[in-house]
Amino acid sequence: MKTFRIGIDNYGLHPLQMNPLEILQWAKDNGAEGVQFSGLTPEDSEKIDPAYLKDMAQYATSHNLYLEWGGGQHIPYNTSTWEEEDIVEINKKAAKQAATLNTRIVRSCSGGLMRWNPENPKTEILLQEMANSLRSQCQMFKDHNIILAIETHFEFTTHELLRLFEQCDTEPGGYLGICLDTMNLLTMLEDPFQATERILPWVVSTHIKDGALLLTKDGLITFPAEIGKGVLNLKKIINKLATLPQEIFLSIEDHGGSFSCPIFDSSFLSKFPDLTPQELSCLLQMAQRSAEKVQNGQLSIVKREDWANICESRQKRDIQALKELLQPRQE
Repeated sequence: MKTFRIGIDNYGLHPLQMNPLEILQWAKDNGAEGVQFSGLTPEDSEKIDPAYLKDMAQYATSHNLYLEWGGGQHIPYNTSTWEEEDIVEINKKAAKQAATLNTRIVRSCSGGLMRWNPENPKTEILLQEMANSLRSQCQMFKDHNIILAIETHFEFTTHELLRLFEQCDTEPGGYLGICLDTMNLLTMLEDPFQATERILPWVVSTHIKDGALLLTKDGLITFPAEIGKGVLNLKKIINKLATLPQEIFLSIEDHGGSFSCPIFDSSFLSKFPDLTPQELSCLLQMAQRSAEKVQNGQLSIVKREDWANICESRQKRDIQALKELLQPRQE
């Protein structure tokens, strides 16, 4: 199997309030081979200037660490107020920063759980407005040699993102790509392996995250899990990533919390028109395996407020577990 470099996303260590250079040092000291900076605190963002970025790039080069950047946006609205937002300037700033870091990847995330609230704009409207905005930014991204990596977050399914790319008149390898978050796919009612197959040619970066889901009287609850303890077949997914011609870094993202998917509400379920009975069946089978693990004490939901107490130790175990997962079997 192709050799992958295993790193972290800085979000998992957010409670430690380390600055970017400290995150890079933590990665080096704990066996990670790079960092995806998917977001910074407002305080750290204010300190980021070309000199600081060059210091980060020099540190990464000196210790053979990969870098990927964040701060991108793809929905041209403030998703709290739904007022129009100038994401062109936001993305231009992130692109310039990434170019200074000598990385092509800018991860983009614009919020999430949008179709959970019936008062929010319809998915079709958001996709059309996104396409209009992103098409206009094509040359800017090309000028900076940047790929905007849209995360598989709680905004759009892989089916919808494929339709977005078609509307943007672009092909894999162009100015748009995917940051594949393996666990988030569950919350969007997608089987992670099948979703990976669908979106595979577009994947340029990752959030490697194990996960699980439980069936309740209200529907499904999804949540992250320590690598190797959830129900995702990460090895099978990564084997798929190994078929891509470009180098892909495996950035571990882990955190607390859980997400409710009220699938017994027909109005909610109707907002996922691409969901097939076959894929829903896969999710329910995974829920059954998750329930067995919970009953056996092998798996549990970590509350967001408890994440700070375990984030560092769990990230260390995640790194080691993913390395062991990718080791070839001894015959």
